[in-house]
Amino acid sequence: RGCPGVVAMATREASHAGSWYSSDRARLSKELDGFLDAAGSHGSTPRALIVPHAGYSYSGPAAAWGYKNVDAGAGVRRVFLLGPSHHVFLRRCALSKCAAYATPLGDLAVDRGVYEELRATGHFVDMDVDVDEAEHSLELHLPYIFKCFEVLPERDRPTLVPIMVGALSTNAEATYGEILAPYLDDDANLFIVSSDFCHWGKRFGYQPWDEGRKDVGLHEQIEEMDRRGMEIIESKDADAFAAYLKETGNTICG
Repeated sequence: RGCPGVVAMATREASHAGSWYSSDRARLSKELDGFLDAAGSHGSTPRALIVPHAGYSYSGPAAAWGYKNVDAGAGVRRVFLLGPSHHVFLRRCALSKCAAYATPLGDLAVDRGVYEELRATGHFVDMDVDVDEAEHSLELHLPYIFKCFEVLPERDRPTLVPIMVGALSTNAEATYGEILAPYLDDDANLFIVSSDFCHWGKRFGYQPWDEGRKDVGLHEQIEEMDRRGMEIIESKDADAFAAYLKETGNTICG
């Protein structure tokens, strides 16, 4: 550990293994296989997935519904992994200083070539290793990503492009969208967007509840609001999604 330089040949530790998910290789592999076996398939290979990042006892089965559709034989060469920053306030997006990310199943190599291209835009900062290892929104996807491609020889497995996303303005979102669009257009790239939807409760400062709707429970109202947001995301209308967030204040992270 200890990734002191931008191109240091060091590995980010799986710091949440043993708490948020199992640190035992065989147990974790079996658990992921069970989640994936129980999940349904949409029958098509995705170009991008939006999947949750809570502990596996909470979101592991839900995440499997996304990863079940990833085809290891589809020619994916890179996995872009975007996750929100929970511990450090950023107005930009950040890149790792490490050359690989560890999982209990095996390591994932960071794509240094793409990183050089992203750094050359001048819009990315580098995150320190302690910030990198403290963040769970990226790490919780690593075992699933490894599992999806473990059938391939190591030399043929895709590289990883981890990006920590800060609290971006609408203009900044557009800028990063323009930077990443060519990569999204490339069939060789798979995008994983790490996001938990509504965080309801006093600790999140968010407790909307229409008590007048006697026939609709609180959990149903939250699901209704989240599904409305999902529909807007599927429409690919960024302005409509921004308006939705302004109207509802929904605490979607990512």
